[in-house]
Amino acid sequence: MDDPSLWLYLLMALAGLTAGWIDAVVGGGGLIQLPALLLGFPGASPVQILATNKLGSICGTTVSSVTYFRRVRPDLSTALPLAGCAFLGSLGGALIASLIPKTAFNPIILLVLIGVGAYTLAKPSMGQISQLRFSGRAHLVVAGLIGFGIGVYDGALGPGTGSFYVFAMVGLLGYGFLQASAKAKIANWATNLAALAVFIPMGAVMWKVGLLMGLCNMLGAYLGARTAVARGSGFVRTVFVVLLVAFIVKIGYDTYAQFAG
Repeated sequence: MDDPSLWLYLLMALAGLTAGWIDAVVGGGGLIQLPALLLGFPGASPVQILATNKLGSICGTTVSSVTYFRRVRPDLSTALPLAGCAFLGSLGGALIASLIPKTAFNPIILLVLIGVGAYTLAKPSMGQISQLRFSGRAHLVVAGLIGFGIGVYDGALGPGTGSFYVFAMVGLLGYGFLQASAKAKIANWATNLAALAVFIPMGAVMWKVGLLMGLCNMLGAYLGARTAVARGSGFVRTVFVVLLVAFIVKIGYDTYAQFAG
């Protein structure tokens, strides 16, 4: 591939900064980074795009995970099993990515998003405070299943993984948005690491672009995590709803185009 121009580097830097901020607040940064990479590098293979996105993302999730941990103090007895199962799921997803019919993902995800959105809007208090729905072993089992299931999706496809973790932690386990975001960052860091463990030996990462996006992602993640902690669960819920609507529109359009075509 030819060396990118200065303008292309600037576009990738802006995409990384914006993705880092959004990802730190409520997840979904991949929905900005991936389209930017696809637009900027139309000649790159899908695995190069995915791998480079993961390199940028792991830089951001590292910073946001540390920031959330220092300021929110998420419960590690839940966060670590969640992250461990997420790592295994993402590793498996990356290894079997070529075997999964990707056309099956959009309709399923769309239904889940609509259901989560309707439930969130119907219950304005949801996510404002933590009201856990399970305890003891059942809590850890559900957390592990969430980690593994979304981890498989992240390894195979990826966009929106951080948001899906927040959706699941709030909707299924009953965490407040701030605690859910803190745990989601740790799990998302684990899924990014697992995917890179597969992609790097393949030589799929575009290192110059990925490291630039990673540095900008780190700055965006730091600012986003501090904003979320300072503004609290109400702010995170607002961003959550806006992003959820955007997801439904985007994935709904992709699903329509998939079947209409």
